[in-house]
Amino acid sequence: MLAKIYGGEKTKDQPDGKAKRQAKAKPVSQSKPVSQNKPSPRPAKRPKVHSPLHFDEPRGRMRFASNAKKNGGWLGFAILAASLCLIAFGLVLRFGIPGLDLFQEREFTTALTAPVAGPEDTLSARFGICDGGNRHNCVVDGDTIWFAGDKIRVLDINTPEISNPQCDRELVLGRAATQRLLQLLNDGPFSLESGPEETDRYGRKLRRITRGGQSLGDILVAEGLAERWQGHRSGWC
Repeated sequence: MLAKIYGGEKTKDQPDGKAKRQAKAKPVSQSKPVSQNKPSPRPAKRPKVHSPLHFDEPRGRMRFASNAKKNGGWLGFAILAASLCLIAFGLVLRFGIPGLDLFQEREFTTALTAPVAGPEDTLSARFGICDGGNRHNCVVDGDTIWFAGDKIRVLDINTPEISNPQCDRELVLGRAATQRLLQLLNDGPFSLESGPEETDRYGRKLRRITRGGQSLGDILVAEGLAERWQGHRSGWC
């Protein structure tokens, strides 16, 4: 009866209050699924271009770059340049620089005063350094000259070789002796004196060159550019 007063009779299809409350309640929203899209990757860094010769930053050691195509040309050029420098340096050591002797050893004394020509000195010519096949009046080395078309070996002295020296020191002294004899011959008239033999085994005339009665060969000996002839060649090295 109470049911009739407060709402009438309850039917099977009518939900009770608890059911109504559940029906009115809003469904719990489920959390949205996390997006599966991955973040876009960062752009790759451009590789650093290393010079052919650089320092490895992590290790701090010098090394060559491994890219042969890029660095092979520079490395080959460096090797070629170094080879040319070594060849040029060797040529300077062997032949020197014209007008400049970088390795000259000043072991000889100061040049002596050239003797004054006397009335007996009647020979003269303008000498140069022998070069090529035309050898008329020229100086071969410190003890050999050409005069009036004759090859003459200076008596009583021996000077260092310049055509086949045994060391750099001999080449330096041989050049100095050649230039000194050239200067003495061009200083004025001179005389040629024969010795015990007319020629040597090579067919050269053996003559002593004098001026004012003084041997020009003795001047070379006194200046340290020649030695007295002892029947054999001595070493200059």
